[in-house]
Amino acid sequence: MEKRTIGNGLEAAAIGFGCMGLSHGYGKRVEDEHGIEVIRRAVDLGVTFFDTAQVYGPFVNEELVGKALAPVRDQVAIATKFGFDFEGTRESGLNSTPEYIRQTVDASLQRLGVEKIDLLYQHRVDPDVPIEDVAGTVKELIEAGKVGHFGLSEAGVATIRRAHAVQPVAALQSEYSLWWREPETEILPTLEELGIGLVPFSPLGKGLLTGTVDGSTSFAEGDVRATLPRYSEQSRQAGAQLVDLVAAIAERKEATPAQVALAWLLAQQPWIVPIPGTTKIHRLEENVGAAAVELSAEELAQLGEVSARIDTTCPRYPEKMQKWIDR
Repeated sequence: MEKRTIGNGLEAAAIGFGCMGLSHGYGKRVEDEHGIEVIRRAVDLGVTFFDTAQVYGPFVNEELVGKALAPVRDQVAIATKFGFDFEGTRESGLNSTPEYIRQTVDASLQRLGVEKIDLLYQHRVDPDVPIEDVAGTVKELIEAGKVGHFGLSEAGVATIRRAHAVQPVAALQSEYSLWWREPETEILPTLEELGIGLVPFSPLGKGLLTGTVDGSTSFAEGDVRATLPRYSEQSRQAGAQLVDLVAAIAERKEATPAQVALAWLLAQQPWIVPIPGTTKIHRLEENVGAAAVELSAEELAQLGEVSARIDTTCPRYPEKMQKWIDR
């Protein structure tokens, strides 16, 4: 697979792997044996960038990723995230105090079984802790050899600039896809200016862009989509025209809708590395195959035009989670 430089010298294959769904967010967690098989198959396919977080599980996803990647540790980059309050002492549900960062990062290192975390994100911006303190703490961890690169997730432009002035930010992880293009307005130009990469999560619109989720789909118990306003039956139906276009282009190119949706993302900027996730090996193989799909200028324009018509005024998250998005 093509290699890309995300930011600040951090390299990765064009398609990464989001490990969350193996343990968290989409129903029952998979057995460790299966999760390890999926992750190691990703390595075999050329994936070099794996994403996890403390809160996935919580904690069990980091343990799974650590076990799966131990034999190939020198071939891959592992990203994890801090910032949620696991002690239940903060009303916001977030905690990025310097002491808590150091404490939880040491625990992440143990769970992952590594000496260094290649990319450490603040999972959500903590409104009660100045971002300069957060960036300064991560800078100390980098200097101590515990962390390779600093990242932010769902951070706004002002926060990105303030953090970057203290410790260069290698990557921003935020939602971006044909189904959600808000980052194009302010975020992408800022990242390009500062030399920061983008790692889009939910690059397939949490399944919507694959054509496997429509207005009639019922989500299983424990599936986070059942709680998200943008995945109400009405909202899903509103995206039908885009889903149909993605499917039509895929058919013409002898590709799949998922591959077209990922190829569109890869075509936006050379410093974008999406992290689709799956529990199924055949879907993993399909997603990785997107790196070989090239869309014409006409196809890119068609997709851009139709996706721009989607109403993005509906919140992405329930009220409590929506408050965690920095502006």
